[in-house]
Amino acid sequence: MTTSATPLRATIEEALLPPFVALLIALVVGDILILTFGEAPGHVYRLLLEGTWGNPYGLGQVLFKATTLIFTGLAVSLGLRAGLFNIGAESQLAAGGFAAAVGGLALGAGTPAIIAIPLCILAAAAGGGLVGAIPGLLKARFGAHEVIVTIMLNFIVLAFLNWIVAARMAVPETLHTAEMQAGTVPRLSTTMEAFHGSAANWTILAALGAAALVWWYLERTRAGYELRAVGLQPDAAEYGGVRVGGVWIRAMTLAGALAGLGGINHVLGYKHYYEDAFSGGAGFLGIAVALVGRNHPLGVVLAALFFATLSQGGLAIHALVPKQMVEVLQGIVILAVAMAVPEVRRLLRETTAMAIR
Repeated sequence: MTTSATPLRATIEEALLPPFVALLIALVVGDILILTFGEAPGHVYRLLLEGTWGNPYGLGQVLFKATTLIFTGLAVSLGLRAGLFNIGAESQLAAGGFAAAVGGLALGAGTPAIIAIPLCILAAAAGGGLVGAIPGLLKARFGAHEVIVTIMLNFIVLAFLNWIVAARMAVPETLHTAEMQAGTVPRLSTTMEAFHGSAANWTILAALGAAALVWWYLERTRAGYELRAVGLQPDAAEYGGVRVGGVWIRAMTLAGALAGLGGINHVLGYKHYYEDAFSGGAGFLGIAVALVGRNHPLGVVLAALFFATLSQGGLAIHALVPKQMVEVLQGIVILAVAMAVPEVRRLLRETTAMAIR
């Protein structure tokens, strides 16, 4: 009984302690920053929580922002599990949102929601998956580094979408398409009046479902096992009969599809049209979400909620301290996780070794 409990305890400690230590470091640095502005840290943090989790509107905004971050965080984490650094979630997110909007515009106004919404969601996944497949294919075929390719694709895809919307599809004097007449997702406020005014919508369920599916795919399928094996040691995986190139292509395509699905939050659930630069850096912030979440789907969900809380909380405390302080805290959390993970692992190994002796 003891032998089976010890590995489980070690796994839980290794998963939870590094983010906890990083959070403590961020709180200490945040206290120092707040004190430099002449404010009491406890008062500022209380306002931050009251402006987010303490009222329905703030909570709705947290859920809205977290929805997109869950998708982009999953996109980055899935790539990392395969040993690939997907920095292209920003363009994949934009491509997915654009594809969803085009799908909604193509459908007639009388198309039933039960048909229109799934079709728009599939379009978003296809748009993001197409952009994600390109670096995977180039790496598998020519050995091109996915970091360079995804960075370049961010510029190319975003510029192309800007051009096609501005030149062909934009409503006059705007940089967004016409409003969709089919495929829209209702906001949470339609059934829960307390969320009135917030942008939170039912795509949050799709985000949570995607996290569950990613976990199932990685932990319960042969394809997921091959992906994890390639991420740990591609040479050994290839020796064991795994087609490494095929895994790279599949991983980047799925990662792109996940990021693309993030576009439905804004396009289907909020604005009901594609708007240039709607992503607002959520694709890049997905990198931080994946790292803080330790590349685990549950960790990604929690990290997305954390970063969304900081983002919305910055608006609640900007009267006391600059809202840019929240961005500084986000950076500190990322650096703290990067430093805490290896150090905490070392301490855990030493503690375990001493306990065994």
